[in-house]
Amino acid sequence: MILSASAMMVGCGNPSADNKFNGTKGEVKLLTLDPGHFHAALVQMYMYDQVDTTVNVYAPAGDDVKMHLDRIAIYNNREQNPTTWNEQLYEGDDFLEKMIAEKKGNVVVLAGNNGKKTGYVKAAVDAGINVLSDKPMAIDAERFLMLEKTLDEAAAKGVMVYDIMTERGEINNELQRVLVAMPELFGQMEKGTPEDPAITKESVHHFFKYVSGQPLRRPEWYFDVEQQGEGIVDVTTHLVDLVQCTVMPEQEIDYTKDIEFTSAKRWATAIPLDKYQLVSGKQVYPEFLKKDIVNDTLQVYSNGELNYKLNGVNCRVSVIWNFMAEVGTEGTGDTHYSTVKGSKADVIIRQGAEQGYKPMLYVACKGDDVAAFEKTLRESLEKIAGRYPGLDIKASGDKEWQIVIPAAIAKTHEQRFSSVMEVYLKYLTEGEIPAWERSHMKAKYFTTTKAVELARK
Repeated sequence: MILSASAMMVGCGNPSADNKFNGTKGEVKLLTLDPGHFHAALVQMYMYDQVDTTVNVYAPAGDDVKMHLDRIAIYNNREQNPTTWNEQLYEGDDFLEKMIAEKKGNVVVLAGNNGKKTGYVKAAVDAGINVLSDKPMAIDAERFLMLEKTLDEAAAKGVMVYDIMTERGEINNELQRVLVAMPELFGQMEKGTPEDPAITKESVHHFFKYVSGQPLRRPEWYFDVEQQGEGIVDVTTHLVDLVQCTVMPEQEIDYTKDIEFTSAKRWATAIPLDKYQLVSGKQVYPEFLKKDIVNDTLQVYSNGELNYKLNGVNCRVSVIWNFMAEVGTEGTGDTHYSTVKGSKADVIIRQGAEQGYKPMLYVACKGDDVAAFEKTLRESLEKIAGRYPGLDIKASGDKEWQIVIPAAIAKTHEQRFSSVMEVYLKYLTEGEIPAWERSHMKAKYFTTTKAVELARK
């Protein structure tokens, strides 16, 4: 069962009057349900006038909720720009039923065990509670079907479900999409082939890393693909979302017609016990991970690659999870590589040793008149200077330039959660999640869950 019988009994109906928003102070009342991932806290890294300072947390007893409250306490007690959240905790096995029965809030934040998340989304929508959810909202085909139905029901009831796509707001990703949308610079998007796709996106992540200056402690269930999901349905959610926003920006996607798969594969990351102890804080593997232990070493299927067509454009998305960054590069965090190929230029994000493991954006000319292309590139940046002030270029090859991006217009990973919250608050005030956003949610979770199904064959 994905969802408990008691949760399934929640009644439907039209949203109540307190589910209408007009942008007034404190009208959004947050609920936090079973927080098991640090993203639940990052939503509250800053304050928002529209959001009430009291947040009701519902969770089972254990380390997950304690770590969540500890993170909020850090934000409340920091020296610069401290927050003033008032966390009210209900702790018990009936936390979901209690949240729905009390209904002390109108927006629930979900970030935790991905195996339970689809059911939590459904339970909230059935109760008329809006949802702001971390990815992924579905980790397999069965849950995708439940999510798709829930999204349709939410739209019909005026309940707003939105997932936290922070990578849209990463400045290199954002500018890549902006430049690709300039035909005078980029030309027409190539179609590519399965062997040589028009769009390639690859990200590298680490089980052990630092967040907000603190070593990140992973919950034990995070290493179980039946609870966390495989890598191909987890982190790739961001990459598939970026592909969709590039190929079909703010356009509705019909996944039954616009998506065609070529191939998918998966492989495991080995995590020996000493490394597991370092990141989990536990001394032994739990019983539920014994199924994934080979030769005394945990094997986590956190890596994957999918090749598919979106609206006729060949795309490749892959994710790799190492245990930690190489010695000397520990502070680099996650890394990202991306190429989008056009008839006039390719727009590329690189984040390797040459870039100091910091993402950098490049534009490569495909024509012969390099001087004319450079002039067009400068003119293109001038057109967007109002929104992106201070952009410049410097040559990085005979026919390639780096886009020099001022630090002032870039946002950290943590800051991008605030940006997503601002977008969601705007949608709440407008009273609707746009149809294209809803279709993109369906399309990306179809893509990821179908990919893992193919990779397992």
